[in-house]
Amino acid sequence: MGLAEKVRPALVLSGPCGSEDRLLITVIPHTTQLRGSRFEVIIPLPFLKPGAFLAQNPATLSHKRAEKYLGKLTAAQVLLIENRLLEWLGINPSAHVPESQPPGTDPAQRA
Repeated sequence: MGLAEKVRPALVLSGPCGSEDRLLITVIPHTTQLRGSRFEVIIPLPFLKPGAFLAQNPATLSHKRAEKYLGKLTAAQVLLIENRLLEWLGINPSAHVPESQPPGTDPAQRA
């Protein structure tokens, strides 16, 4: 141990924290070392070298580890990464109901 870690670009998936919450962020790292895994989400972005987001490698870190803002992804791009993350975690995205939406109010569940 004792080796300094490289600074790597990553997508921050965490939202705002309340005063009672721990100051943590969850990130999906970006890499240029591709292996052809289905969990590598390739999204060309002008502010990153060619590579992919590793949905198979989410990490939770202190908010102090976020050093610099590089750019923003579109909602559609984030959704691609989130869906691949849910696949890695074995969570069925269509079965997920956001907290803000009470059960039984989802229009997709009516039929």
